[in-house]
Amino acid sequence: MTLFDYTLALADDALVSAQRMGWWISRAPQLEEDVALANIGLDQLGQARTLLSYAGQVEGSGRGEDDLAYHRDEREFRNVHLVERDQSDFGVAMARLLLFSSWQCELYAALRASTDTTLAGVAGKAVKEVAYHHDHARSWVVRLGDGTEESHRRVQAALDAEWPYLAELIDDEVDPDLLASGVAVDPASIRDAVLGRIEPVVAEATLTVPQVAPATGGGRQGLHTEQMGYLLAEMQHLARSHPGATW
Repeated sequence: MTLFDYTLALADDALVSAQRMGWWISRAPQLEEDVALANIGLDQLGQARTLLSYAGQVEGSGRGEDDLAYHRDEREFRNVHLVERDQSDFGVAMARLLLFSSWQCELYAALRASTDTTLAGVAGKAVKEVAYHHDHARSWVVRLGDGTEESHRRVQAALDAEWPYLAELIDDEVDPDLLASGVAVDPASIRDAVLGRIEPVVAEATLTVPQVAPATGGGRQGLHTEQMGYLLAEMQHLARSHPGATW
């Protein structure tokens, strides 16, 4: 894994998650939630744009953020499966946001000390944004889990379904050279802290931490779920239909 691969993976996680968040605009259970999820998606999109631009600079082949976002095929994306899976149930969206934002909170907090000044700068800004994302997800998971019998059942089912995909984030392997040079964050070093953010929320929500085996990963190697192709078709359609077009 090179610096380009590492930066691209972080960018793709944020980009694909932003695309999923955008789906909720006009579909969330409350008007205020439409706005909140749109803002969370915009935060993630901002992170993705900066990281994609930097990845393009590191690669040095002339590709910019638009080239990397809209003109790569599925196998070239390096995001984890967690962010690409379907999330048409609101409980799934909030359970997933709790897992993903918990990981991003700890990742960006640690990445602020990166010897790569660009990555450290991105992390310094993003850590404040993802703290809000985590707080938002926490409030909804608690509200749903400790709500009605139906909301409790559905958010527990959502947590059970999303939990196996957390392993791809916290058990990931990063190139030893990037770790030795202080550029990247070792996922193992933040694993306990990530779980320490999630498990108290699960308990407060009167839910149960799932005891399930990790899902088969592969997103970091370009192996994706069936849903990824549909997601990219929607996200890339306009840019690919009108190559070179500008706003």
